Amino acid sequence: MPTDDFIFSRRDAVRLAALFTAAGAAPLLRAAAARAQSPDEPVRIGYLPITDATPLLVAHGKGFFDKEGLKAEKPVLFRSWSQIVEAFISGQVNVVHLLSPITVWARFGSKAPAKVVAWNHTGGSGLTVGHDITDVRQLGGKTVAVPFWYSIHNVVLQALLKENGLTPVTKKGGELKPDEVQLVIMAPSDMVPALAAKQIAGYIVAEPFNAAAEALNVGKVLRFTGDVWKDHACCVVFMQERDLNERPEWSQKVVDAMVKAQLWTRENRAETAALLSKDGENKYTPHAKAVLQKVLAPAEADYDAYVKSGAIKHPDWRERRIDFQPYPFPSYTEELVKRLKETAIEGDNRFLAELDPAVAARELVDDRFVRKAVEAAGGLKSFGLADAWTREEVVVA
Repeated sequence: MPTDDFIFSRRDAVRLAALFTAAGAAPLLRAAAARAQSPDEPVRIGYLPITDATPLLVAHGKGFFDKEGLKAEKPVLFRSWSQIVEAFISGQVNVVHLLSPITVWARFGSKAPAKVVAWNHTGGSGLTVGHDITDVRQLGGKTVAVPFWYSIHNVVLQALLKENGLTPVTKKGGELKPDEVQLVIMAPSDMVPALAAKQIAGYIVAEPFNAAAEALNVGKVLRFTGDVWKDHACCVVFMQERDLNERPEWSQKVVDAMVKAQLWTRENRAETAALLSKDGENKYTPHAKAVLQKVLAPAEADYDAYVKSGAIKHPDWRERRIDFQPYPFPSYTEELVKRLKETAIEGDNRFLAELDPAVAARELVDDRFVRKAVEAAGGLKSFGLADAWTREEVVVA
């Protein structure tokens, strides 16, 4: 049977759907507007205990905020996306990492005056299945868990299913047809035990929950999301528009610190795993160092094994299991909005029909600060990228 966490995650989905309407978000937005704000207000980070939060946690743990002359409180751990969105919209925290589709709903559904200022990471997610499944098509007639409707995981999974002749369904009465895949919302912490108990055939989620299934030998990675959508963003950094407009120097320092943290993480992956682990000084996450290291600093033999198994079908892309570069390419946001229009999502998504992808990219993202930070850090080449502020999206299921 599903655990209490699974029941809570369904309630969480309902709560978040309510927040993603102008009426549902209005009381929180009024509370934020009423909050007194001083020029010296500290950095107050909200995060979930997943590797998506890495740059913000490293920026705090390694003192990058301090080096910028910023006051930074210890990051606040939240247990659900609705909790972190509610805390952000109401002004309790002012810097958060959010799933990229969540920011689309927050900006255009909730009408929240906030902007994406940078990417937190690329890749960092996978589709994990039971050992008996060797091909995506074998998921027909089965149930797969996703962490949220408003996630890149849901977008990539549905593209992958459709490419393999399967139909994703979010509500289904009676038995599934052989070509249908039932999608259910499930808390990441419940996914590994649910897979072990064969309550689900698989799940798609951020790390380190894919690595956890491997460590416990209850499942295997069937595909990495970064091997479907090359260098895709997953979580992004979201900040209040009031801070960006009224405290631009403060905002620049916040982004500078986060960009420097990404550079440090790229060069110190094993140490990052230790920093984030349950044995680290700040105990940022409840995960073991070995599990985090498998994500952040995997052995080369792991990569070769994934190529052999088919979890990586595009070895020429040389995608890391998780990587870090902060620049929010406009083409990604445009492609995301296009794909969200074609993705089955429960909740109010009527605004999507009228949302122009190019306009959305301009209104959702403010790249002023991150461009300056990247240039100061040596340019895009410092992050292993071509020296260009544009790119073409590559999605090959």
